[in-house]
Amino acid sequence: MSTEQDKSLKKHSKEWFDALVIAAIFAIVLRFFVVESYRIPTGSMENTLLAGDFLFVNKYVYGAKVPFTDYRLPAADEVERGDIIVFKFPKDRSLNYIKRCVAVSGDTVEIRGRQLFVNGKFSMLPEHAQFIGQEMPSGAADFQIFPRFSTFNKDNYGPLRIPRKGDVIDLNERTYQLYSSLVADEGHDISMTAGQVYVDGVPAGTYTVGDNYYFAMGDNRDNSLDSRYWGFLPESDILGEAMMVYWSWDPDRSLFLDLPGKFSSIRWGRIGMVVH
Repeated sequence: MSTEQDKSLKKHSKEWFDALVIAAIFAIVLRFFVVESYRIPTGSMENTLLAGDFLFVNKYVYGAKVPFTDYRLPAADEVERGDIIVFKFPKDRSLNYIKRCVAVSGDTVEIRGRQLFVNGKFSMLPEHAQFIGQEMPSGAADFQIFPRFSTFNKDNYGPLRIPRKGDVIDLNERTYQLYSSLVADEGHDISMTAGQVYVDGVPAGTYTVGDNYYFAMGDNRDNSLDSRYWGFLPESDILGEAMMVYWSWDPDRSLFLDLPGKFSSIRWGRIGMVVH
């Protein structure tokens, strides 16, 4: 190989390397700040979203978080009732969950006989939502329901006001189960002794809320681990809004060819579906 050919080869190799680096940086920026992929792992959003759906999630719309910091970029829009959101599960932030936001900060949420009311107004069930279990009667307490020791259950819940940044909430024996996790998540030590609540070791009768909170529920109302079970969703845990199904396959069916020329496990009709 001549010297000129060698130089040309090195030049082209460097150009290809530079292009790959730029593409990688661009992909990383897109993933962190604009759009990220998410796979639906369970049936908690059936039949709006199905296990095996792969989504694009808009991280820009609510203001993407800068990695390794607590800083969030300016939001293009606010979380609204009805948005399908992806968020870090408040009880285990290594997990990402997807649910529908049914109430925003300052709202009062209530469920009466499976019917959802927000600020006293009936909220219609989403188009593809469903109930698959037996309805629980009012007053039949469920020990799994938030807050503990309440008389709420999955079908009869509240009324419960969703905290808003700047709210001054009462801390006492009656409200301890309702707000203790919120105070702890905002970076404080909270405990109660003989009916007296202590925050960071100091007796406290009130607390000023530092974040906005939301109430999220799955569209599959009888098969969803949502705010009815674990409480308020902090705004700081919200990652983005579901946009579109870009791929879908049935995880319960074989990936192999079952019929001539067709992959029966692929849900062709769901590919490209806008999420709402």
